[in-house]
Amino acid sequence: MRSRSGWLLLGLGLVLLTLVVYRPVLTADFINFDDGLYVTGNRHVQDGLTWDGFLWAWQANVASNWHPLTMLSHMLDCEIYGLNAHGHHLTSLLFHLANVWLLFEVLRRMTGAVGRSAWVAALFAIHPMHVESVAWIAERKDVLSGLFFFLTLAAYLGWVRERSPRRYLLMVLPFACGLLAKPMLVTLPFVLLLIDVWPLGRLREAGLRPLLVEKIPLFALSVASSAVTVYAQQGSLATLQAVSVGRRVGNALVSYVIYLEKTFWPTKLAVFYPLPPSVPLWKALSAGALLVVLTGLALWRIRRQPYLAVGWLWFLGMLVPVIGFVQVGRQAMADRYTYLPSIGLFLAVAWGVAELLAGVRAGRAVCATGALAVVAVLSIVAHRQAGMWKDSLTLFRHALAVTDNNYLAHLNVAVALTNQGDQKGAIEQFHEVLRLQPNLAEAHAALATGLQKWGRSAEALPHAQKAVQMKPERAHFRQTLASILEDLGRKDEAIVQLRKAVELSPRLAGAHYGLGQLLQEQGRTDEALQQYLTALDGNPDLTDLYSPAATLLAQKGDLARAVALYEEAIRRRPTALTHFNLGLTLERMGRPAEARRHYRRALVLDPSLEPARARLGALR
Repeated sequence: MRSRSGWLLLGLGLVLLTLVVYRPVLTADFINFDDGLYVTGNRHVQDGLTWDGFLWAWQANVASNWHPLTMLSHMLDCEIYGLNAHGHHLTSLLFHLANVWLLFEVLRRMTGAVGRSAWVAALFAIHPMHVESVAWIAERKDVLSGLFFFLTLAAYLGWVRERSPRRYLLMVLPFACGLLAKPMLVTLPFVLLLIDVWPLGRLREAGLRPLLVEKIPLFALSVASSAVTVYAQQGSLATLQAVSVGRRVGNALVSYVIYLEKTFWPTKLAVFYPLPPSVPLWKALSAGALLVVLTGLALWRIRRQPYLAVGWLWFLGMLVPVIGFVQVGRQAMADRYTYLPSIGLFLAVAWGVAELLAGVRAGRAVCATGALAVVAVLSIVAHRQAGMWKDSLTLFRHALAVTDNNYLAHLNVAVALTNQGDQKGAIEQFHEVLRLQPNLAEAHAALATGLQKWGRSAEALPHAQKAVQMKPERAHFRQTLASILEDLGRKDEAIVQLRKAVELSPRLAGAHYGLGQLLQEQGRTDEALQQYLTALDGNPDLTDLYSPAATLLAQKGDLARAVALYEEAIRRRPTALTHFNLGLTLERMGRPAEARRHYRRALVLDPSLEPARARLGALR
């Protein structure tokens, strides 16, 4: 299949296969696990592409990561789709489709082997472990950085064939963009060194030193990105006291083997794998021994079968930033981390099988049949896995079914059941979370929220207090505690918590709103007004707040601003009382004709509103 039409049809087939496998993703919802940080709870992103949002994206630290291009892509989605999850999923899938095509093209051009390149691209397209990167909106950074990864490989191939400053710049730019989408691409210069060994064969021709020198700008970008990433992740880095060196090394070695196992036998895939409290020494040593043996075998065959060493080192090396030596978060491993590293294993397998069957009679037919069978089986598994991302409850119930002691899955099931109103089921899940992790602040805070929602504020209070005690820097936890204290009539204590919350998070609009209400109840209207205005600045969608803020402005004599807020309140949700108050304000400004119009509208909405009827009569 060396003709242009032949490989174009093959590429089209890869795209169609990917679309069929990932079809369930297009009807999936947002997930209550980081999607809030990136989209559904992020005001900057929801505002779409704005100049303020653009500037924010280059300064923001979201989920302990600095990835401005990823945040801009989410903003663009909100600009186009709003909060329609289907549109956000479509964008991620389109990125993945582009990556599949680019991988096929890059390999085909580098090796000239169309069939093997197509098989690698197919495995990349539909491997069940890659579903997480495509189906999880919060993991947009995977597919976006993947796009720049493949563009860098394509540009590198162009530069190798035509050495020029322009070609080199065309290689550096996508690499820099990839780092701005996800810093895991810091290993890409090493991948380029590997493909210099095979399939390009440049190491044999030029030697190592020139190949290293030409990549110095790329290594410099990797070092800079690594430094920024470590700085951004300071708040999420586990201390050596929390996760010892031995535990990190043991988990890393075992995780490598599990990644290897799940690549060839992708079962029991979950959105979260808890970091084990300890790793048995025998298990870590066995995993380490296996890795040493496989590495030794790959290097031993490097002259005759260089693709084995290149593929294996590609897999090992690209996982280094996320393997857990620097522990970020609570996971032992994650399916999404294999999105690009697994390509190395696919390369080794595709070229190894083809060479193994080269001398066999009808070997090409056997190879093609086997490849199609593998793709068919993986497609079925991946399609089912994509269906697990339907919603939070489905996803985390599946995680509970395939993992043990998964406290985070229990927590997310509990939150999903709380949102559905299943009080009994949610309480059972919360108790299971706290049995596994008694000091998990997020679980105490979520349980407190649920209990308050169900009218059990007295039971909620100790959980809210414990969450704040364990993580006093979390403004949201203090806001929850303040709300519960207010329910219990302890309003002075609630004010203290809300003041601390807005000090910790000045843009926490809900806390400003709540603080303003409590201050207004105490007659401290100037302070209340300031909190209301700050809340509206942080979240203009707080529709219920426009009218109270306008009323306080009118009381202070700032009638023009009061009118503006009343008009905005009516535009968002017209009520009889808002029309009436706007009429009063306009009347004070000497604009009786406009005041009459709003009094009439107030009476249309509520004919029993006698004050509006009285004012209308007085103006006739």
